[in-house]
Amino acid sequence: MTSSVNIHASCVVLARAGEAFGAPPDAGILLLGESGSGKSDLALRLIARGAMLVADDRCDLFLQDGVLRARAPAVLAGLIEIRAVGIIALPFAADARVTLAVRLVAPQGPARLPEPAVYEPPAALRVPRHRWPSLVELAPFEASAPAKIAAAARGKFINT
Repeated sequence: MTSSVNIHASCVVLARAGEAFGAPPDAGILLLGESGSGKSDLALRLIARGAMLVADDRCDLFLQDGVLRARAPAVLAGLIEIRAVGIIALPFAADARVTLAVRLVAPQGPARLPEPAVYEPPAALRVPRHRWPSLVELAPFEASAPAKIAAAARGKFINT
């Protein structure tokens, strides 16, 4: 059994949600934020655009062949909380290769043109630094947040 670390996060596989930006369909998007920060809401909007749920609210991170991956704890697999609706079951991916981490911040928080950043996985996983996924900060409730995630998952930024 692969050792894992449970963190407070949601995760989706981008799938069709990234097509307009040429993002890889197998990109795992790790949504980081405190309780009530908008992780489930943003995951729901990505799913409505064609992404697939991996985990809602809690993720088990693990290392497989030197690559950071995420999965839902068994008791939460396939479940997502939709505020004001309830907890529903959805089709889900068993796990995902984490290629982008998104830290959810207040609307005034994200930098307009940020410096490239990476997500440092929990030290217990011993993920090699060259395998740390990219990190962006986004305001989760902006209408453009799902599109920004798809664009960021594509990568290939132009230096200004």
